[in-house]
Amino acid sequence: MATIEILGVPHAYELTAPTSYPHTLVFIHGWLNSRGYWQPVISPLSDDFQCLSYDLRGFGESQPRLKTDFSREQNYFSLSAKSSSAVVNPFDSVYTPAAYAQDLVALLQQLNVKSAWLVGHSLGGTIALWGAAQMPECVKGVICINSGGGIYLKEAFEQFRSAGQRFLQVRPRWLSQVPLIDLLFTRVSVARPLERNWARQRVIDFVVADPEAALGALLDSTTEEEINHLPQLVSQLKQPIYFLAGAEDKVMEPKYVRHLASFHPLFSYCGDNFIEIPDCGHLAMLEQPDAVATHIRSLVLQRSKGEEERKRGEVLG
Repeated sequence: MATIEILGVPHAYELTAPTSYPHTLVFIHGWLNSRGYWQPVISPLSDDFQCLSYDLRGFGESQPRLKTDFSREQNYFSLSAKSSSAVVNPFDSVYTPAAYAQDLVALLQQLNVKSAWLVGHSLGGTIALWGAAQMPECVKGVICINSGGGIYLKEAFEQFRSAGQRFLQVRPRWLSQVPLIDLLFTRVSVARPLERNWARQRVIDFVVADPEAALGALLDSTTEEEINHLPQLVSQLKQPIYFLAGAEDKVMEPKYVRHLASFHPLFSYCGDNFIEIPDCGHLAMLEQPDAVATHIRSLVLQRSKGEEERKRGEVLG
């Protein structure tokens, strides 16, 4: 594991060897996850593509040196709750998707990655969209996995935020040592039970996430303004944007993934940038890694072939 310091926080990352393919694939994990979840997808891709995965600030092994205490977490929640539907600058908080995208900008600059495709899961997909907006020259395309939205349902989101707060309050360090606790995590948010090693990793990531980052990322990514801005963000992006949905995803249902995909020109009235993966819940990279890797390979190579043909046509013209 290597680390790079960004805004005072060491960020853990893994970067595979360069290949002849000119663009790096950058993998961004979701809420309460970590970079390791991408390994089943990166493994079959890394011979042909350079792959970068990293832990978001406050998650996995990208932990602030001074851990957040409970009083700071409670104070953060109280401030965020008051402004949950207010119009705010997305760069005011360090936990908005836009702010996390700024971390990504710094990471790519320090690693000298000049050309990339961003692949984001769930919250990571939203971060990838913001990253594409912030780095239009560097980011050649985005693939969002189990990531959609763009419709703010007030009551549903208030319930979701409240449930998330309660969920985060019950995670003592010793939880990961409770016998058979991992069995619970084999079934949460997936279509079929995960292998127990991944369930154990989910327990660890749940427990070690920095309290302020875990709560901040949850609240700041689900404000009315943030949700309503997503379609506008997608519609303004010039790069190719693709959306992969799990057919059995109950966290981000395919209809909401398709809805957000429809705002990009590639949708073309019939969903050309929307792909549904059968027998798959909210953790596509663990449930259907071969299918995800195959789609990623096909999409990025398809776009590269199109770019080459376009350049060849310009030369001949």
